[in-house]
Amino acid sequence: MATLYQGNVPTMAQPTDAAGPVIRTIQLSDLHDALRRGWEDFKAVPSHAIILCVIYPVLGLVLARVVMGYSVLPLLFPLAAGFALIGPFAALGLYELSSRRERYEPASAWDAMEVLRSPSFGAMLGLGTLLLALFVTWVATAQAIYIAAFGYEGVTGFSDFMMRVLTTQQGWWLIVVGCGTGFLFALAALCLSAVSFPLMLDRHAGAFEAMSTSLRVVAKNPVPMAAWGLIVAVLLALGTIPAFLGLAVVVPLLGHATWHLYRKVIASDPGARPVPPPPHRPRKPAADFPANLFPWRNRTDV
Repeated sequence: MATLYQGNVPTMAQPTDAAGPVIRTIQLSDLHDALRRGWEDFKAVPSHAIILCVIYPVLGLVLARVVMGYSVLPLLFPLAAGFALIGPFAALGLYELSSRRERYEPASAWDAMEVLRSPSFGAMLGLGTLLLALFVTWVATAQAIYIAAFGYEGVTGFSDFMMRVLTTQQGWWLIVVGCGTGFLFALAALCLSAVSFPLMLDRHAGAFEAMSTSLRVVAKNPVPMAAWGLIVAVLLALGTIPAFLGLAVVVPLLGHATWHLYRKVIASDPGARPVPPPPHRPRKPAADFPANLFPWRNRTDV
């Protein structure tokens, strides 16, 4: 049975702000709580989450094969790191599942597809296209940085590539410049999409309003949001280690947790109806136990 997250979905009316949704100040402990609740969602609907995210390990394996087969090994790390840029859009179905659990509604793979019928799906698609363009730009930039360091000469294998990167001055320059550039791309994605997609799903906001709200969230909570970005990066990196298969767990966990983080940092809509309490099942008195266990005792015709 779904569990009501007390304190996660406030029912009290909040003051309105003409500039957009009211943003709360959160603490680092809220990040831990969001991850915990995201894990609870994942445990409640693990098969559905894995079905929604199976494309991630499959895509990862395909990319790894293509990279190894066409001797473009230097792009393997940028491609893996790029998951953080497009992950918020890919997790749309996971936000829907967490939202339905809050409302005590069925949560299944088909129910997750209801996100396609959202009035703001066009805005979600537009922002997703922007993140995809950011991903493509990042990969092209990473390739340009590698060419600037080592030229167009290919590598003979994984050991040759690691030797170049770790034991040469060009490799050290590549690490510093590449990681610094990747950080800027990740920061841009975090600022634009920290709570954008949950906001569009929950309140049917437009893309511009969602992005501006996300920017305000990061500006008001710089330390917690920086920590959140670090958590996302570390978990995604761990998920890619076992041939990208770990992403089948990491991605749904982060998707569900992002929904709960949105609930914590954005005040509830004053016009929204409160979440109903779970259905109460009255306990039967102990005196009825024998009669219920042996129903024929109540019959008069025996």
